[in-house]
Amino acid sequence: MTIRLALFQPDIPQNTGTILRLASCLGLAVDIVRPAGFDISDKALRRAMMDYGEGLEVVRHDSWSVFFEALTKKPGTRLIALTTQATLPYTSFAYQAGDVLLLGRETLGLPENVHSACDARVTIPMVTGRRSLNVAVAAAMVTGEALRQVGTTLL
Repeated sequence: MTIRLALFQPDIPQNTGTILRLASCLGLAVDIVRPAGFDISDKALRRAMMDYGEGLEVVRHDSWSVFFEALTKKPGTRLIALTTQATLPYTSFAYQAGDVLLLGRETLGLPENVHSACDARVTIPMVTGRRSLNVAVAAAMVTGEALRQVGTTLL
């Protein structure tokens, strides 16, 4: 069991495509929580991923409640929110195999009910006055740190 990525109601197809490509290259699975702001059919995701989709596990969930229920059935799974509303730097958190890194909508982030359901919330420290990083950039940074800590090697 390794790290998973979860996208909460993604808005921007290019960011989702980038995150799916990241997951494919690192051997990670991805959960997508609907509704999305664009078509997330197999055909549309194949186009977004180019030739990186082969072997990539993408699980689509019809709603937050469906996703959360599925998550709670997996022992040893923690839900970690990547959010600007946290105070804990992502590099100070102790990641574990089985963690699910949850990314919010590009336009709205994560709603409070989702925040409160998470086991932890981490943030990427930024220069004062900056709102946020691109969600795909944030995904890459935090996923890299989580994989480093867990000791996952791909070679």
